Amino acid sequence: MMAHQFEKVRAMMDDRILKLKSPEQCERFVANALERGFPELADQARKRAIQLCAEAVGATSQAEKEALQAVYAYEETLTKKNGRRTRASRTWQMIERHGIIEAVERAVNRPTETQGYTALVDMGLEEYAFEAVILRYPGLFSKEAVFRSRARMEGWEKPMRPKS
Repeated sequence: MMAHQFEKVRAMMDDRILKLKSPEQCERFVANALERGFPELADQARKRAIQLCAEAVGATSQAEKEALQAVYAYEETLTKKNGRRTRASRTWQMIERHGIIEAVERAVNRPTETQGYTALVDMGLEEYAFEAVILRYPGLFSKEAVFRSRARMEGWEKPMRPKS
């Protein structure tokens, strides 16, 4: 069985990052890494914080864990944008009402794109988009959600490709 993308990311993390045990430790590490000129370590610490937050919620499957990581990554973009810790309140309300997998399905099946993809890309967190989660676990979602996710992800990739 192929390793999931998130397992690969974890395997590529610096040992110092893997030793971080709380999101607060990760935040301190991010600040220190940026101050000392190590943005790649700061990125790893942000991803570690997202992992730790999702693990604390108690997902029952890898798909749920990755979907929760997507929510926490989105909250990171909101926090950066607002300059203070910001929760994805509407998303959490939907998760409480419908569960994480159904919430992802509903978010992606809206006619407009899910919010935050550009912000995720800017922070190096594009693998946390709901659409990316759906494409990693297509059997858990409707054909419509898979189709929309694939179309959006292909559309997002085109502008990022270098011109020939």
